[in-house]
Amino acid sequence: MGKAKLIVAAAIFGLLAAPASGQGFLKKLEVATGGGLGKLGIGGGGSSLVGSLTDGEIGNGLKEALRVGTERLVGQLGSSGGFTNDPQVRIPLPDSLKKVQSALSRFGMSGMADDLELRLNKAAEVATPKAKKLFFDSTSTMTLEDVQKIYKGPKDSATQFFRGKMTNPLKGEFRPIVDSSLADVGAISSYDKMMGQYKSLPFVPDVKADLVNHVLDKAIAGIFLYLGREEAAIRENPAKQTTALLKKVFGK
Repeated sequence: MGKAKLIVAAAIFGLLAAPASGQGFLKKLEVATGGGLGKLGIGGGGSSLVGSLTDGEIGNGLKEALRVGTERLVGQLGSSGGFTNDPQVRIPLPDSLKKVQSALSRFGMSGMADDLELRLNKAAEVATPKAKKLFFDSTSTMTLEDVQKIYKGPKDSATQFFRGKMTNPLKGEFRPIVDSSLADVGAISSYDKMMGQYKSLPFVPDVKADLVNHVLDKAIAGIFLYLGREEAAIRENPAKQTTALLKKVFGK
C-alpha cells in the first residue's frame, strides 16, 4: 500500500470513533490528510470544495441561488406576455370550459373564450412578482440535513425540495393574490359575460369552473418549472454565478 493510501486509511480509522457523517466527515478527512482527498480523487461530487466551505456557506449559497433564480423568473414570467407568449407555461381554459368554447364557436362567438384565456394568463403575470417574498421567506425552513442533501443532489434539488415542502403552503398564501389579480385584469367580468352568453344558447348543459384554483395550480407549476431551470443554470454555468457567494459555492 502506498504512503498516501496509508495516510488516508489511518485518518479514516482514527476518525471512525467520532460522530461524523456526509460532508462533515469528508471535511475532517480533508483536514487530517492535508488536502489529500482531493488529490487522490476520493469522495467525488465536488469533494474538492469540502475543505474550503462551511455548512453555513453552503446553506447561504443555496439560498442565494434561490433568491437570484426567483428574481430572474419573476423578471420573465412576471412581465407582460410572460405566461401568454410562452407555450410551455401558457394557461389554457379549464377543461370544463372547453365545451363552452366549442358551443360559442358554433355561433361565431369564440372570441369571448379567447379573451378569457388571455386574461387568465395576465392574472398569473400580475400575481407572480408578488410571490417573490413568499419564496424568500420559505428558505428559512431548510435544516442542516436538508442543506447537505440539496447541495449533493441533482441540479434542481433545491427547487424539488421547495416544491415538495412548500406547494400547499404557497397555495394558501398565493390564493388571495391570484384572486385579486383575476379581478384586476378583468378575468372575472369576462367569465361572467361569456357564461351569460353561453347560457342563452338553447339546450346547453350547465357548466362551472373554478378560475382561482385553475390559475393557482398552473401559475405555481410554471414558477417551479423556471426556478428549476435557473437553479440548474447557476450550478452549471459560471456566467450565471453572478455573486461572489455563488462563485464560491458552485464555481468549478
